[in-house]
Amino acid sequence: MIFTSEYQYSIDEKGRLIVPKSFRDILGNRYMMSKGLEACLSVYPLDVWAKLAEKINSLNDFNPQNRALKLRFFSGSGEGEIDRQGRTLINHEFRNHAHLTKDVYIVGSGDHVQIWDKKLWEEYRDGPLENEYTSNAEAAFQ
Repeated sequence: MIFTSEYQYSIDEKGRLIVPKSFRDILGNRYMMSKGLEACLSVYPLDVWAKLAEKINSLNDFNPQNRALKLRFFSGSGEGEIDRQGRTLINHEFRNHAHLTKDVYIVGSGDHVQIWDKKLWEEYRDGPLENEYTSNAEAAFQ
C-alpha cells in the first residue's frame, strides 16, 4: 500500500494526534517513528522500517559519515502505538524536532507518512517542494 494525500489535524494537550483512518489501515497498531531529514517526523510501517533499518545498519562503520548517519537515524527513532481511538502519542523530543505545537499536517509520502507543523508544511509545500517538482521529476526519470 502507498500513503497518499495530506490531512490537517491538531495535537491535543497531552501530545496525542489522531492518525487518519486510511493511514491507520496501512500502519496497523504499531509503527516506527523517526526524526525526518527536514523539520518533520517520518512514520513507517514495521515492515518498511525493517528494510530501511537493514540497509542503514549494513553501512560500513569505518566510514565516519556512515557512523554519523547510523547514530542519528537510530538514536532519533522509536516505536509507537495507535490506541483504540485512533490516536498516537508524540513525545516531547519528537515534537521539538519537528516544531510541532498544535496544528499539523499528516502527509503521505509513498512508503511512509510525514508529520509537519502546519506553517512549516505550507511554506515547504508551496515553496521549494512545488518550485522544484518539475526539475526533480525530470532528473528522477532520465
